[in-house]
Amino acid sequence: MYAISAAIAIGLSALAAGLGNGMIVSKTVEGMARQPEARGMLQTTMFIGVGIVEAIPIMGAVIAFMLQGR
Repeated sequence: MYAISAAIAIGLSALAAGLGNGMIVSKTVEGMARQPEARGMLQTTMFIGVGIVEAIPIMGAVIAFMLQGR
């Protein structure tokens, strides 16, 4: 049962991160298309957002390892 819980934790966190990253990047590209002069600021903010979103699967993996250790 713990193996299934761990697989679900990793799978859902990876799915959520993928969707989040896709939304962040698409909105950034849209913003760059509308205002090319704001490219640098948008890119910096995008990289910070992607870094924060990437923490979600790492937390999912930690939870999965914790569940496997029981």
